[in-house]
Order: sequence, then structure tokens, then C-alpha cells
Amino acid sequence: MAGRFIDKLVKSANLEPVKKEVTLESGEIVCIWVTPLTASERDRARKDARSDDAGAFALQLLVRKAKDENGTPLFHQGDIATLKNSVRDADLQKLMLAVLQSEENEEKFDMKSSDD
Repeated sequence: MAGRFIDKLVKSANLEPVKKEVTLESGEIVCIWVTPLTASERDRARKDARSDDAGAFALQLLVRKAKDENGTPLFHQGDIATLKNSVRDADLQKLMLAVLQSEENEEKFDMKSSDD
């Protein structure tokens, strides 16, 4: 037998961070790195959103998944109020969409050396 199906799924998952470029309303381009969403991350974000609101869910995902090029989180849970009250809604929507959208055609970011 060629192996367990679950092992094939895990191997093909490719959960490496993907670079996302977002153009803010000011014209500035910012970069965030995001790993593909797992079921566990989705469930945790839904629980933390404390509502069925899609915007609250997307905001939780942004806070949890947006990282810099070194893998350091860009936001913390305490930043949610600031994001909601002091950031343009259009910019916040673009950032949340970048976290939610497909990774296809995006630059892969290799956090380890290229010794594959």
C-alpha cells in the first residue's frame, strides 16, 4: 500500500507563509505574510469573534494570521479596538481580504533555508 490518505493530505497541505501586498488608500503598499487557513484556526477565530458577523470573524483572522517577513505577528488582540476605530475601513477591509483570499499566484515566502 502506498501510505495512508491522511498522510497524503498533510504532505500536500503546504502551509508555508504567502506574501500579500496591499495598497492602502494613501497609495502606500504594505506587505503581510499569511499561512493558509486551517480548520482549527477558523474555529478559534469564530469563537473569539463572539458573533456570527463575518466582519468580526475576518478581523479575528487578520489579527491571528498577519505576520511580518520574520514570522512575527503584526497585531495583538488588544489592537482590535484601534483597528476598528482608528484605521480607514477601506484599508481594514483590504487587509482582511488579503488574509481570506486564495494563495494562488502569490509569492511564496520561505522562512527556512532553501535546502529542499
